[in-house]
Amino acid sequence: MTQPDVNIESEPRTSDGAGDIVVGVDGSEESFTALQWALREASLSGRAVNAVYAWTHSWDMGAQPDNPDAWEKASKAITEQLLDWVNEASAGIAFDPDNLKLTSVHASGTTGLLQIGADAQQIVVGRRSLGRVTRWFVGSLSSSLAESAKVPVTVVRIAGNEDKSVQDDIAHSLAPGMPIHHDDDDELAVAKGKRPVVVGVDGSETSRHALRFAIDFAALHHAPLQVMFCWQLKDLGEVPGYENAIASIGAGQDHAQDIVRRMIEQADIPDGLQVTGKAFHIAAAKGLTTASRFASHLVVGSRGLSGLDARFLGSVSRQILNFAECTVTIVH
Repeated sequence: MTQPDVNIESEPRTSDGAGDIVVGVDGSEESFTALQWALREASLSGRAVNAVYAWTHSWDMGAQPDNPDAWEKASKAITEQLLDWVNEASAGIAFDPDNLKLTSVHASGTTGLLQIGADAQQIVVGRRSLGRVTRWFVGSLSSSLAESAKVPVTVVRIAGNEDKSVQDDIAHSLAPGMPIHHDDDDELAVAKGKRPVVVGVDGSETSRHALRFAIDFAALHHAPLQVMFCWQLKDLGEVPGYENAIASIGAGQDHAQDIVRRMIEQADIPDGLQVTGKAFHIAAAKGLTTASRFASHLVVGSRGLSGLDARFLGSVSRQILNFAECTVTIVH
């Protein structure tokens, strides 16, 4: 007997599925980090977490089931494994177990998470430790989700040991004898907690959605919010006073700064949230990737190139997913 292409087996522990934090889990280090992130987020927001294990024909849990009883047994084994992962990941996190769902789905990771997370508050995955060239040409689960999902997709970054090793080599070469610190050092970890949430905007409706998400996220984490518009003249459209001429860089900067100001003024900002905004004359992907080095979290809209251009040139959001140095949320 053949299992259907998509078969969902879940054990819901909450009555309302809307607005869950849906997180992809597969036992990898990346997914474990994503699960921990989702559980921490839920502990702050009170939302439910749906831990999803998606599997395909490449069965790796013994002999592939061939009858209904065997499938039921396999589903139970997957659910138990999911629960073990959650119990391990939730250690030290004040997460309410009543807000937990466990779901197994016979589908690819992208298909399963898109289906189950269709009405989610956000979908969360870990970023795999692939080399930059490999990520660019081969793509990844996170890129596929970011391009296809209709809800925000958060990609939790985990630094690979290979990256750290190369960074150490570079540091030793440029500054021999200087001490080396990593992001997971205690001193920097404390400092990182004070870093701002950064959101990239451009005046579009999509970037307004990104700003709304970033405001809620920053308020939840009691973090300052930096609103950034990284612009080039081609991004500005018609600059007032230059309808029949090419605007100067100075005029463009003033217009871009005005766009940021209006977006902040029109946003619903809760009392006590520190919000600043600035425009920068730089390509969006380059500017926001630079900002990610100093941010606790980066939020951007999904607006960008599509079709073949996206595959070969890369949209802003895709480039940021590949090269950002902090956790990223792509908002649609």
